[in-house]
Amino acid sequence: MQNISLYVNKKSFVHDVDFLTKLIYIFVFIAIPIISGSVIIGLLAILISLILHTCAGVLKKLIPIVALSLFVLLSVIIVQAAFIPGYHIVFFSLGPVHFYQEGLIHASLIIVRFLDILLVSSLTVLTTRPSDIVETLQRKGLSHRMGYVINSIFQIIPQMVSSMKTISDAQRSRGMETEGNLFVRVKAFLPLIGPVVISSLVGTRERAMALEARAFSADAKRTYFHEEMKYRYKTPVRIILLLLLVVSIIWRVL
Repeated sequence: MQNISLYVNKKSFVHDVDFLTKLIYIFVFIAIPIISGSVIIGLLAILISLILHTCAGVLKKLIPIVALSLFVLLSVIIVQAAFIPGYHIVFFSLGPVHFYQEGLIHASLIIVRFLDILLVSSLTVLTTRPSDIVETLQRKGLSHRMGYVINSIFQIIPQMVSSMKTISDAQRSRGMETEGNLFVRVKAFLPLIGPVVISSLVGTRERAMALEARAFSADAKRTYFHEEMKYRYKTPVRIILLLLLVVSIIWRVL
């Protein structure tokens, strides 16, 4: 079955890292640039994330993710540099619109933090299976019911896409026009929404009933089909990450 996750199945040391260590990495690499308040530290964190993306072989997958964020980044620059009151030093002007130096500095800090958050999060998403995420959380105490909900979220979109393709092929075989200009596509798409949504919800309900028939809600101790993912360097990696966080806090305070 398709998966809505962006996970890229490759062999790399980044893929081998367990999910909890990646969570610590996310927290630390988001916290350090914010604590430091430095654009340079933020750029360094971004550079490290880019290197890790390259080592994991997922750098190409990162490009469309960043591209989708360009409009947000451009909006931040325009709003912060030109329309926030209280700035005085004009850096450059475009007609009647003045872009202030203070605003550009503030905008650069926001953009660096945004990209840092985007990169550390995408690295985890691109190198971790959704099933591993859910299973790890369940082993650490997450309710199995909540785990099922999360798994259902990962599955319901591809199910809807598959159902839409099946219905669309059936309509096309009956001579219904489903391809052409935008108006034709929209006209063919709208009648599909109801059946697709209903069939997906029915499928989810049927799976839930099948699980209940197999004692899904029983309070017995849970077992797992796969062995727990163990990364042998997780302890030193976690210690290094936490030490970096502590050093950044001390440096900021002093």
